[in-house]
Amino acid sequence: MTVGVDDFKKAMQLWASGVTVVTTCSEKFGLQGMTVTAFSSVSINPPQVLVCINESADTGTGIQESQCFAVNVLSSTQQDVSNQFAGGSSQEQRFENTPWTKGITGAPILDNSIMSLECEVIEKIHAGTHWIIIGEVQDSVCRSGKPLLYYQGAYQQLMIQP
Repeated sequence: MTVGVDDFKKAMQLWASGVTVVTTCSEKFGLQGMTVTAFSSVSINPPQVLVCINESADTGTGIQESQCFAVNVLSSTQQDVSNQFAGGSSQEQRFENTPWTKGITGAPILDNSIMSLECEVIEKIHAGTHWIIIGEVQDSVCRSGKPLLYYQGAYQQLMIQP
């Protein structure tokens, strides 16, 4: 017997996570992006990461078309960006007031994120309601700042002791 949905959600809220915006751009669908907390490194050699995207998300369809994506780790000052990309607005509106640069793969790199990884899709695995998309990192950009965190259903900030 598996745990119930509500109990699983309650348990997962106790996992502190960084907040990312996964972006892509394809000829067919244009610019797309969404807020994602399910992100992890997979391998250091070769450098690979994974993101988990709901099968109903249009950004996942864009990644399938483009075969590339960028993971943008948001800074503690970007709660508005996280909310903007979390849904409720069109893809065009998500990018309107968010400065970005076209990366080497064509995926949008959010200019104010603390880190961005551009990836080429190497594998896509269906699991439950989501796609696990594994990408090989083609380029990385690191900037200064503190990460935006998500814990117990709310944004949090990292407190660094001197």
